[in-house]
Amino acid sequence: MLSIVTFLPLVVCAVLLFLPRALPDRACVWVWIVTAAADLALVIALWVGFDTGGGMQYEQRMRWIPSAGVGYHVGLDGLSLPLVALTCLLFLAVAVYSLRERRRVRSYVCLFLFLQTVGLGLFVALDLILFFVFFDLSIVGMFFVIAGWGHGERARAAALKFFLYTFVGSLALLLGFIGLYLAATPHTFDITDLTRTNPLSGRGLYAGLVLLAIGVGLAVKTPTVPFHTWLPPAHTDAPAAGSAILAGILLKMGTYGFVRIAMPLLPGSWRHYALVIVIIGAVSVVYGALVALGQTDFKRMIAYTSVNHMGYVILAAGAAGSLAGSDVQARALAVTGAVTQMVSHGLITGALFLLTGILYDRGRTYTIDAYSGLAGHAPRFAAVTAVAAFASLGIPGFSGFIAEFQIFTGSLASQTAATAIALTGILITAALFLRALRSMFLGPPRLPQTIPTGGITDLHSSEAAATAPLLVVALVIGVAPRWLLDVIEPASRTVTGLVAR
Repeated sequence: MLSIVTFLPLVVCAVLLFLPRALPDRACVWVWIVTAAADLALVIALWVGFDTGGGMQYEQRMRWIPSAGVGYHVGLDGLSLPLVALTCLLFLAVAVYSLRERRRVRSYVCLFLFLQTVGLGLFVALDLILFFVFFDLSIVGMFFVIAGWGHGERARAAALKFFLYTFVGSLALLLGFIGLYLAATPHTFDITDLTRTNPLSGRGLYAGLVLLAIGVGLAVKTPTVPFHTWLPPAHTDAPAAGSAILAGILLKMGTYGFVRIAMPLLPGSWRHYALVIVIIGAVSVVYGALVALGQTDFKRMIAYTSVNHMGYVILAAGAAGSLAGSDVQARALAVTGAVTQMVSHGLITGALFLLTGILYDRGRTYTIDAYSGLAGHAPRFAAVTAVAAFASLGIPGFSGFIAEFQIFTGSLASQTAATAIALTGILITAALFLRALRSMFLGPPRLPQTIPTGGITDLHSSEAAATAPLLVVALVIGVAPRWLLDVIEPASRTVTGLVAR
């Protein structure tokens, strides 16, 4: 069933490519919506049948390239199941949002169906080469989305920068995987086998170089400072649906790689360099927030908040490797917070990017100062955007608060100074969102000249249906998180136990 969930979108993509050209564009989008809804329903069924204390489940293992130690091995545990569910939910929201798309719709739908399979495949992969294949294919799919449906020549330049940057990172990742393979006896790329044997234990410099290669590859994808420079132009010039998937799913491929691969497979090196990782996380938190505060472009501002929010994940992962000054419960809490933050960021920032697309559709600009008094013209749009902004800055009642509270609580004992510095990121994030909300939605009415005389229109039903459910799920997690934490916590304890070996 797990393979059906993973490859159903790709099968539908192949079928769409061979259907007659006379098929209406809107029918293609509805095929995508039905496919995404069916995939989400299957994941819900997997969640209902998931045993929270059962470790890796729904495993499938087949020979693929046996002479090279490569196999088709997939499975779900508490680290991957929430991200698989997030992937299906966010792609469904983007599909509903895309009912408004009019340009080369069939190709557009097929690319997103392809990306959905790629995202799902990476989160369930239990073989390093299978992980790498999906990791690399995500770069290809998003390159065409940005270049083909972004904002003109700038989008093509941004797509090229995105591709080159992340492709170089993926090559570093592959070198690290090969280093793990060569150290294992017998040689294998299987993640569960490598976790069990810990082939780089006591290998010193060699293990450090492997961690460096894997860390750089994943840091580029996350992205963390200083590997983040591809992100703002890619987000700013991509279509809104592409930005939502890039932020909500593709960035998680990097952070998920840290907790799935780097931490359990390289525990000695992770502990040794934990302080370096913590510093990178804290710098990313503060730097992302400060640069976002200085932006005049609403979409670019949100892009930099992704650097800030992913910095929290890196901080927590580093703190989980700091054995001195912490106990097992604190380290597990930090990892739980990191995974919860991945889910929370995907929901909230995905909604924010869809909302920026709605804003651009009305006014043809993301410039904050071009708008004023929008709450009077489009009250529903203003309300939903305000809710998403407050959710993003981590106020109680939303998933961001649950995630950040766990991260700070789990990190504070072992990394007090870095955690205190990272706390300032919340204040800066609050300042930047409040500044944007005040400027755009309050005050005397002012609209860009590109908006017709009739004024700006409010949220349409399809736009509300795409954005509001993401915020509702974030609210449910914030108010009653137990159903999510019960899944994540046992896997977090397993990861911290492996790191402490």
